[in-house]
Amino acid sequence: MVALASGVSPDLAYTGPPKFTLTQAFTAWTVDVPMLVIVLALGCWYLLSARKVRRQGGQWGIGRTFTFCVLGLGFWVIATMSWVGVYQSALFYARATQTVLLVLLAPLFLMMGKPITLLIEAQPGIGGRVETLIHSRVAKVATFPAITTLLLIAVPMSMYFTSWYTAVFDSGAVRELTYLILMVPGLVFFWTLLRVDPVPKKYPYGVAMWITAAEVVGDAFFGIAIIADQTILAAAHYHAVGYPFGPSLATSQVLGGGIIWILGDAVGLPFLAVQLIQMMREDKVEAAEIDAELDARDTARAAARAAARAAAREAARQTAKAAALASAGDGNGDGDSGNSDGDRAAETDAAADDERPWWETDPRITNRYNRA
Repeated sequence: MVALASGVSPDLAYTGPPKFTLTQAFTAWTVDVPMLVIVLALGCWYLLSARKVRRQGGQWGIGRTFTFCVLGLGFWVIATMSWVGVYQSALFYARATQTVLLVLLAPLFLMMGKPITLLIEAQPGIGGRVETLIHSRVAKVATFPAITTLLLIAVPMSMYFTSWYTAVFDSGAVRELTYLILMVPGLVFFWTLLRVDPVPKKYPYGVAMWITAAEVVGDAFFGIAIIADQTILAAAHYHAVGYPFGPSLATSQVLGGGIIWILGDAVGLPFLAVQLIQMMREDKVEAAEIDAELDARDTARAAARAAARAAAREAARQTAKAAALASAGDGNGDGDSGNSDGDRAAETDAAADDERPWWETDPRITNRYNRA
């Protein structure tokens, strides 16, 4: 008999999902009860909290609600209950797709929904404690960009190259816990770099761009490592499943590595572009603030110079008047020349503050590239 695409004998009975087709991609669904409960609870909390904020007179845009509830929770559902969840135990590339959705896509849109800000505004008591925790030293250390980026790559990579990968198939509790563990690094990563919610420390967007670029490179390295691996990851499991419809186990692994690489970069590269746009906007706002401050400083200096000249003229007049009165008795009439000298002295004193260029003393310029 001819060996099947998966590399197992056709004599073994196959009991898994049917052949994966385009139709199955839209119609194959399963119910993951723990994930469904969490998703519904988060959705209800978000909608009720947004409604509470609006009733209290606050503003909460529909775009944020759509991003969190439809895109963020939606990708979470797709990752665990769509064809991805149905075929994750049979097809390596389905599991790879699930990894990208849980690590990157769902966390990105969840954090774009500003859930921490919503919590602070809707529940001030809890929100106050959350803000205190966010600004603690522990939070600043734990969310250091190098740490969050490393975890974003290391957590899923450690799953793929250890027995953790197959433990998910053997235990429902491990599977559900793994879903949550995979999401945590992505949530922290996008929370600290998006900066739409309160964060422990606001790093310059230049730092955020370097960190995002490192994440893109890390995704590529992760995907290439899977593609280049000459062994079949979780071979015993996939041989036991015996998916009979193809592709082969080796091809499925190559497809999975390509999905992690390409789909991961498809998320990372646009996010990198967003960081660049935000950095340009920040620079524009900063430049406008500097221009306004310089204009105000120039106006103040001009007013100070004018006041100094007026005071000097008045002092010169008083001096000339006193000299004229004093010289009236002895016939000397030459005390009238202090005016122009007073003006020149006043101008010299008023110009003393302008000797150094503004950029040599403005901390926003001198410390621009020294911020931690």
